[in-house]
Amino acid sequence: MSARDIQLDDQGRLRHFLTIEGLSREILTEILDYAENFTTVGHQPVKKVPLLRGRTIINLFFEVSTRTRTTFELAAKRLSADVLNINISASSTAKGESLLDMLRNLEAMHCDMFVVRHASPGAAHFIARHVAPHVSVINGGDGSHAHPTQAMLDMFTIRRHKGDFTRLSVAIVGDIMHSRVARSQIHALNILGVPDVRVVGPETLIPVEAPQLGVHVYHDLAEGLDGVDVVIMLRLQRERMSRALLPSEHEYFQCYGLTPEKLARARPDAIVMHPGPINRGVEMDSAVADGPQSVILEQVTNGIAVRMAIMAMTLGRAGGEA
Repeated sequence: MSARDIQLDDQGRLRHFLTIEGLSREILTEILDYAENFTTVGHQPVKKVPLLRGRTIINLFFEVSTRTRTTFELAAKRLSADVLNINISASSTAKGESLLDMLRNLEAMHCDMFVVRHASPGAAHFIARHVAPHVSVINGGDGSHAHPTQAMLDMFTIRRHKGDFTRLSVAIVGDIMHSRVARSQIHALNILGVPDVRVVGPETLIPVEAPQLGVHVYHDLAEGLDGVDVVIMLRLQRERMSRALLPSEHEYFQCYGLTPEKLARARPDAIVMHPGPINRGVEMDSAVADGPQSVILEQVTNGIAVRMAIMAMTLGRAGGEA
């Protein structure tokens, strides 16, 4: 069964949200359009809408995360859902209980959704194949494979600033090899019709199959940034590197760290993005991270609206009023 078949129900609507790959431009656009409804919720005196009142959402994080787990929790609570955060290190899986046994016990508590973050690629897909028919699964990041909600909040941020995807040039810079974010971004950008998607980094951090993903590969940062509309910087994924792939962080910054001088090669109105957390002085200079072209904090804010939209859609409530 393909990822697309797992994710969609018989009517072609989202049941799970596991990966960008295989989804249509119509579905991605629907997510972006629906998320617009939720952008003002955070500014209301009561920061809630009743769409998921009575539903129970469980954050099942097998990897440590602050930003992603927090935004999922906020998104669920702003939809009026009940939220349970499971500390996996202290859970029964640490005592030898199997993952499937744990899922069955959680399902017996009448939950409606699992948000899963796991170090193993494909973990969210595995869980989606084994949950009860009424339960939805959202992938909050699995290994180096995918991080689809991050990619969608990035697309939402790009669209808000640039509008038409079909006229853009986008550069993704850094550790492409180990980045689940980059893979999801590349799929989303291609599906949404971006004609020029570039990946920029040292040869050791760009997978050999990168050209097959529909991107142009650059190893020189100045060339890679020339005339682009969007610059997406990535964190060095040291925890996923099985061997030393860089001489030093200092040398990496000299070659691939984003400074105001290097950013000048992009278009004057180019925006700078980063999925976070930023390693200042490694991936970018503080003058860029805090500068007028940075939309990094906007990405964090937009992540709540986009995750609200995806949660509402996968639980079959996208037709309601926000």
